[in-house]
Amino acid sequence: MAPDPVSQFASWFADAVEAGLPEPNAMVLATSSAGGLPTARTVLLKGYDQQGFVFYTNYESRKGRDLAENPRACLLFPWHPLRRQVRVEGKVTKLPREDSAAYFHSRPYGSRIGAWASRQSAVVRSRDELDARFRELAERWPEDPPLPDFWGGLRVVPSEVEFWQGQIDRMHDRLRYRHTKAGWTLERLAP
Repeated sequence: MAPDPVSQFASWFADAVEAGLPEPNAMVLATSSAGGLPTARTVLLKGYDQQGFVFYTNYESRKGRDLAENPRACLLFPWHPLRRQVRVEGKVTKLPREDSAAYFHSRPYGSRIGAWASRQSAVVRSRDELDARFRELAERWPEDPPLPDFWGGLRVVPSEVEFWQGQIDRMHDRLRYRHTKAGWTLERLAP
């Protein structure tokens, strides 16, 4: 195992990419409201480094509201064909506005209009209403829609990262990195 979880993640992520897994950057994001109501959904990892794991979202969505109330999350990378998974727990911070803007402007035009058109997690009367809003915004910004103030990046700063490798007879390998004042501690957990 690598001396830190991000280096170990980089190795396993490269294995998932090399294996040709569809969307190896797909991860389950679990959040909970201030009242403790949990929810989970799949989002896409858009970057990672020693500071943490990055994804982008509408801050007014359910996940955005949950994270504003309770800025802690859990990520799960389920790489089933490799019999591997990685679980990340940590606090969540917003990315600087300039980082969100750089990523937003690198997205395809339709995705940028879609970020404006979808009031993510809000009830809509019909698909027609959603499509009409998309067309209206595409007419307003035919070339370069601006970054919405309700949209941007979030970083999960890991406090714990577990690497799970499936083995026969359910004697799986579970190796957990925990962040302490002295740095990262690596522990083996019983399966």
